[in-house]
Amino acid sequence: MRRTLAAASAALLTALVLTACTPTAAAPTTPSPVPTGDSAETPAATPTDPPDDEAADPTCETIILSSTAADFRSIGWKAQSEPFRVGATEVPDGILCKWSDGSATAAGVQMFGWAPIDATAADKAERDLVASGWKREDAANGDVYVTENPEWLAGRGVDGYGITYLFGDGFVKVADTKQSLVLIDWPPSQR
Repeated sequence: MRRTLAAASAALLTALVLTACTPTAAAPTTPSPVPTGDSAETPAATPTDPPDDEAADPTCETIILSSTAADFRSIGWKAQSEPFRVGATEVPDGILCKWSDGSATAAGVQMFGWAPIDATAADKAERDLVASGWKREDAANGDVYVTENPEWLAGRGVDGYGITYLFGDGFVKVADTKQSLVLIDWPPSQR
C-alpha cells in the first residue's frame, strides 16, 4: 500500500512538473495596418501627460477621500467652499471646504483645505502663525505642522490637537483636527 501511494505521488509530481514546463502556444499575430497618407496621425499619450483629474482644479469633492465625501453626502451633509487662508492671508489657487448639514445651528462641521504654496510663502505663513500664538512641530519627513495653541481649544481631536496646518513640499493642508489631515487626498500625484 505504501509503495502504491509513493508511486502515485511520484507520478502526480512528474505530471505537474511536465505540465509546468510545456510551452504555451504563441499568440496569433496580426499584421500591423499600413498607414496611408490620407489620415492624420494621432499623437500617442506619453507618460508625462497628466491624468484627467490631475489637470482639474481642486474641489470640495476631490481634495478628500472619495469615501469620506460619500459618507458626508449619505448623512445629508454638503460642502461650502471659500478661499484658502492661513491666518488672514489668502493663498491663491487654494480651497477651504466646510462640510455640514447647512443649517445655521449645525451641530457638527468638518473643515478641510488645500493650496499650492512656495517655500518662501510657506515660511512666512508658519512664522506669522507662530507669532500669533500657534505651535509649530517638525515632522520626521521634513513637513511642518502648525496647530492651535492648546489653551484656545474647544474642539480638540483625540490626540489633543485642534485646527492644524500641514506645510509640505509645495503645498499646505488644513483640517479641523490634526488627525483629519489624513483625509485630504490632493493632489492626485501625491496619492
